[in-house]
Amino acid sequence: MKLILTAAVDKLGLAGDVVEVKDGYGRNYLVPRGLAITWTRGGEKQIEGIKRARDAREIRGVDHAQQVRAELEGLTVELGVRAGESGKLFGAVTPADVVGAIKKAGGPSVDKRAVEIAKPIRTVGSHTVGVKLHDAVTAHVPVSVVAAS
Repeated sequence: MKLILTAAVDKLGLAGDVVEVKDGYGRNYLVPRGLAITWTRGGEKQIEGIKRARDAREIRGVDHAQQVRAELEGLTVELGVRAGESGKLFGAVTPADVVGAIKKAGGPSVDKRAVEIAKPIRTVGSHTVGVKLHDAVTAHVPVSVVAAS
């Protein structure tokens, strides 16, 4: 099955790449999750738009990734969430929550799929979250989780 990727998929390719995969993998996993669309001649015109969007928000190399890492690690990221009186959260902090807090703190836009939370954050306090910017560069962002009023 021939598909056009709309998002980066590990060990397969980046957004805008045309890939050949087994029918079941494409039909049951990639297409329903919005990670790919079926390849057609008309769909090939969309490849340019997908690649332009990818290039606009992509890290352009190790040097650029290190600049973004320095910017991220210098931020003071505070995340207000609902919590009980004992300091336990109602739920857990998600990568999307972290991305929103980074943007609110004035940091660069980061893809939520790049955020790596090693252990689920379920308590109020200071935590460190990894953001994979490049294969060789990972930023460790300090996140202060506080109880929202």
